[in-house]
Amino acid sequence: MEYKPKPRRESSHRTVDTTEIRRFDSLAQDWWNPAGPSAMLFKLNPVRISYILENLALASGIPCGSANALSDIRLLDVGCGGGILSEPMARLGASVTGIDASSPNIDVAKKHAAQMNLKINYICQTLEEVHASGQRFEVVLAMEVLEHVADKSVFLEALAAILKPGGSLFVSTFNKTFRAFGLAIIGAEYLLNLLPRGTHEWQKFSRPSYLIETLSSHGLQVRQIRGIGYSPLSGVWKLTNNLSVSYILHASKPHIS
Repeated sequence: MEYKPKPRRESSHRTVDTTEIRRFDSLAQDWWNPAGPSAMLFKLNPVRISYILENLALASGIPCGSANALSDIRLLDVGCGGGILSEPMARLGASVTGIDASSPNIDVAKKHAAQMNLKINYICQTLEEVHASGQRFEVVLAMEVLEHVADKSVFLEALAAILKPGGSLFVSTFNKTFRAFGLAIIGAEYLLNLLPRGTHEWQKFSRPSYLIETLSSHGLQVRQIRGIGYSPLSGVWKLTNNLSVSYILHASKPHIS
């Protein structure tokens, strides 16, 4: 059966959690400090970038080994923060728009991009506002964002809606398991101090089955899911087949026939 997009619904729901935004506002100036609160993201970036490129190569045939692998691709980085992932995407040739509901985050991202001589369109905007504007993208990234939004269902619906037919969506988040609670919250935040305390709330974590079901209901096909594992001893992130703590997925929107 051919999928027909659902009519856009006017909703009073907001995906922005104001408590989360205030917390990220307070951390904004440390985004580019490799020893600061974002240290784990710096270490995670190579895994995320590799996963994105390899899956785009399989789905779209991009030359993932090329320095301009993402040339001419319109890409949206949702919850871009200070631009830690937006910048490497721009260096690979993508036309990058980064959005974040935190104005201090966007200020930091703009300043750093200018220092790096990178042309990135950073906007202090919500995902709903991008959706309402009618903009569409070939690639959409929502990395480590889902666990910070107020309404996951509305957020995932908007992600699907702003994706062009034939486009790719990448989402990474934490699984809603006791193992994730023990490692990502108790271990990472309270025992090892790898993340600021209060960074995550277990009730906002999501099982992979929830994402698969929700994205499928909005016409997307989940093509691959991999676990992301971290070794405190080596300080290295890597892709695994274990989804019990953190995972990353690639979903695509069918071409219009």
